[in-house]
Amino acid sequence: MSHFTKLKLSFIALFAAGLLAAGCQKSESVKTDATSLAAGVKPSASLKTEAVSLTQGFEVGATSPKTAYDVSPTGSSGGDDVILSGSTWNLYDALIGNLAADQKVGSWSARIRNTGKITMLFDVTTGMSTVTLKSATYSGDVASTWGLFYSVNGGSTWAQSGAAVTTTASLTLTTFTITQTGNVRLEIRKLSGGTNRVNIDDITVNDNAGGGGTGGGTVIAGKKFLFDASHLENAGSADWQIDADGTENVSIYTGGTTVETKAQRFPTPSYTGITASTSESYWKGAMSAWAVELVKKGELVESLPSGTAITYGNSSNVQDLSNYDVFVVVEPNRLFTAAEKTAIMNFVSNGGGLVMVADHTAATTAGTDSNGYNPSDRDGDGYDSPRVWNDLMTNNGINNNNPFGFTINYVDISEGPSTNVYTGTNANAQVVLNGAAGAASKLAFYNGSTATLTPANNANVQGLFWRNSATNGGNANVMALLSTYGSGRVFFIGDSSPSDDGTGDTGDSLFNGWSGDSPSGFTSHPALHLNAALWAAKAQ
Repeated sequence: MSHFTKLKLSFIALFAAGLLAAGCQKSESVKTDATSLAAGVKPSASLKTEAVSLTQGFEVGATSPKTAYDVSPTGSSGGDDVILSGSTWNLYDALIGNLAADQKVGSWSARIRNTGKITMLFDVTTGMSTVTLKSATYSGDVASTWGLFYSVNGGSTWAQSGAAVTTTASLTLTTFTITQTGNVRLEIRKLSGGTNRVNIDDITVNDNAGGGGTGGGTVIAGKKFLFDASHLENAGSADWQIDADGTENVSIYTGGTTVETKAQRFPTPSYTGITASTSESYWKGAMSAWAVELVKKGELVESLPSGTAITYGNSSNVQDLSNYDVFVVVEPNRLFTAAEKTAIMNFVSNGGGLVMVADHTAATTAGTDSNGYNPSDRDGDGYDSPRVWNDLMTNNGINNNNPFGFTINYVDISEGPSTNVYTGTNANAQVVLNGAAGAASKLAFYNGSTATLTPANNANVQGLFWRNSATNGGNANVMALLSTYGSGRVFFIGDSSPSDDGTGDTGDSLFNGWSGDSPSGFTSHPALHLNAALWAAKAQ
């Protein structure tokens, strides 16, 4: 919940034989394999299990970092360096385009002309076993050929992998086998066709480190996170958005409306400008710290604006969930429609990640809770986030029997902090509690709800934190948990305070539960939320 109410690697195991093992919702072939693995189907001995160490889909937000073929500061003789998913690439006689003629998955793809090239200016340190990417002829041009080259000495010399590829009218997947250990980087060169252009998209590198990558701090860049802003996450004295530049009238629980900040699809300034030293105030939203830190790790973030439908498998919706790896919903205040619930369930079942954040409530939303606070029904429609989430899990038309293995309790609790953290050997739990973002050993609630686990409905549910007075490993009084459903992953936390960075709409009362608790080290909220998000994305 939020303080203001008081004032009131794991790794991705995928089949590598000719598949795009990106772990991204763009690839239908990945979904089939992930479903088999989640169902306990073991890979055939003839198939090699690999780990994704790099993905690049050229999704750059609202504005491309390079819209002309060769521009300053580097100049035409050497191409131009751009930051993509936190790493530097050089584009020579190439750009990142989103015109109707660009063949692409999502909103953007790379476009190369003449004898241009795209070069990694960094190494993958865990070697390469296979590389997959998609290519096509720019619409209206004629076919050209291109080749994939690799270097094991920092770009001093290059060797070609496989044969040259001739482009087709639509994006076609090509798989290359590169059996190299240690440091390796790639270069894509256009080899023929003169001014005829080619599009390149969805590059995926599978490592050659024995199938599991390096683990620990290894993070796969290029995952796409969609933060929901379509269910009145800005209602009342709340601002559960990553960035908001507009305004809208939003209903409040006492009746009437108030003017609140409204999120846009792409946060501004562009996330391509974020560096290791960028402050979370780069964006204006109470969830901006979470989003900025994800970008620093090479990931991509967007918002789903108010008035935009949640869909899955709708190619006409540019923000269809199939274009994202994780859907993050922080304290929704309106019920999901029947169609939206179907979309969310199918998204998760087919490999998507769902991050569910709830808040405090009471037995009913008609009056104050036991602490004298109004339940978190901020728009006064009779539903707050615990009820919205329980409705999803009991009234979705696909599996109405707590398919994620838990139910949210209608309570209001504070815990400052809980050190009752899971100590078992569950591999998923260990990644979330001790992943690339550090160790999460404490969790404070400032008026939140708890969950009750129902492992009979889903044996994969696992508690992460319990109230200090609760039984560690038990099913009751769970503050944070994870689960899997189909081939997707679910993370739940019962309070939005831990992700509230204290900034956002100046008209709201916000408090820094992200990093502002004292004394130092009182909580470990950034580590928990970042690890959970990366785990849900299958990025670690």
